[in-house]
Amino acid sequence: MYQFIKPFLFLLSAEKAHYITLQLFEWSLKFPFLKDIVLKDIAIKNEGFEIEQFGIRFKNPIGLAAGFDKNANYLHLMDKLGFGFIEVGTVTPKPQIGNAKPRLFRLVKDKALINRMGFNNEGLDVMVERLKKINLDIVIGGNLGKNKITPNDEAVEDYKKGFAALYPYVDYFVINVSSPNTPGLRDLQDKEPLTKIINALADLNNAKAYPKPILLKIAPDLSNDQLEDIIDIVNDCDLSGLITTNTTISREGLTTDKTKIEKIGNGGLSGAPVFTKSNEVLKYLKLNLPSEFPIVGVGGITDAESALKKMDLGSSLIQIYSGLVFYGPTLVKDILAALKSENIAIN
Repeated sequence: MYQFIKPFLFLLSAEKAHYITLQLFEWSLKFPFLKDIVLKDIAIKNEGFEIEQFGIRFKNPIGLAAGFDKNANYLHLMDKLGFGFIEVGTVTPKPQIGNAKPRLFRLVKDKALINRMGFNNEGLDVMVERLKKINLDIVIGGNLGKNKITPNDEAVEDYKKGFAALYPYVDYFVINVSSPNTPGLRDLQDKEPLTKIINALADLNNAKAYPKPILLKIAPDLSNDQLEDIIDIVNDCDLSGLITTNTTISREGLTTDKTKIEKIGNGGLSGAPVFTKSNEVLKYLKLNLPSEFPIVGVGGITDAESALKKMDLGSSLIQIYSGLVFYGPTLVKDILAALKSENIAIN
């Protein structure tokens, strides 16, 4: 059904199409005939795909990346697509409208998106109220960011607020300092400020009776020296895993007309073109970190083949976002079918 309506959706702006698609999905589930058709198309069986990572049992290793459901509005819908886990956010302590529209763009020839959303979200209080009402058998992650108006030297307080507010309602946390769309945010990837943020959250976490995993999401644009700093941080700090990677600021290798790219302007590039770049980061980290240290692979997964490649390179879990836009809602189902067909062990 998605492939039938996709050409019409692509006539709309990318951001508008995102919300209309979700509204259509929700609307279709209200009518028995349509509901049967839709759910039959995406139905999966999770038997045999269970995996345990950083102390959490996942029903399968495929997750929805942060950014798709910024405000925890659509957990009930995304759960029906068969995800093993869903990451909500990025959420900031205070609500913020994000950058001016248009701020999300499709590069159809490249199966890619460029976004400069700017952490648009309704804030921690709204998210908490939504999560209180959730009753789903799925792992939920909370992706934490800082408000645009918060100076970098005070950023740690924003991350601490996010941790404290979401602790009762999510299963793991992600520190997001790698989005290119909040001015100065990536400066927090430097060793000193990043260590400060991680240690502050670790202190709060370890004071709890039941500490929860804390992961770090990094950019694909880090130099080898910066990756060495990340490795030092992993070895020195109390982190449960890494997510590699966020979007890239690079525009290398695109087939879309350069004039169009220049007209779009700044933003993070995701989708197929980031696959190789994110894989290089993944390979470097797998080579230089303890083999058992969990890495969540994300970036450029647009079909079952690219998902299997990401796992073959050592991803403990994987996440998708842009692939849903171009491939459609059966992507999780088809990746799991490929895993089963290839008889790939999940461990």
